Amino acid sequence: MARFSPLEWPVIRQLRSSDGSGRGESVVSQKTRDTTPRTATADKVVQSVCPYCAVGCGQKIFVKDDKVVQIEGDPDSPISRGRLCPKGAASEQLVNANGRVTDVLYRAPKAKDWQKIDLHTAIDMVADRFIEARRNHWEDVDDKGHPLRRTMGIASLGGATIDNEENYLAKKLYTAAGAIQIENQARI
Repeated sequence: MARFSPLEWPVIRQLRSSDGSGRGESVVSQKTRDTTPRTATADKVVQSVCPYCAVGCGQKIFVKDDKVVQIEGDPDSPISRGRLCPKGAASEQLVNANGRVTDVLYRAPKAKDWQKIDLHTAIDMVADRFIEARRNHWEDVDDKGHPLRRTMGIASLGGATIDNEENYLAKKLYTAAGAIQIENQARI
């Protein structure tokens, strides 16, 4: 450790320099001068949308060595103009939390334990069940012969983390599949 000199005290530096108010360079420590922001060392910056509410604030995600090192508001976002609420500003902690599950887990019917499966297998399982539910619960006409062309075997409950564009696409998908039970609740 370097030996500290009394000549480096902020008051002495202030008196020796032209920083009479003590609000400039004289009060900045060497440690502060040597510090660089995490954003300066990032390998890449990815634009994203905050995952918390339906506002859709823009985020800039700074990545170094395939790990998120910082998340800040995106000044180019017309919605948030670079600002984030406390939850959005702390979303880096969500991404890097030790307890975060990053694998697809599946528990078979009546099974006691969860097992890891790959994402493609999980997507295929969901698609198969979607098609089967549509096929098994399709209602073409009612008792009086009026056309229904719907399924009661598929329902959708969206949350606040999907924005208007994603809601629009989800609504189109479920309507095209014949589902009529489509809801979006921003509080979940």
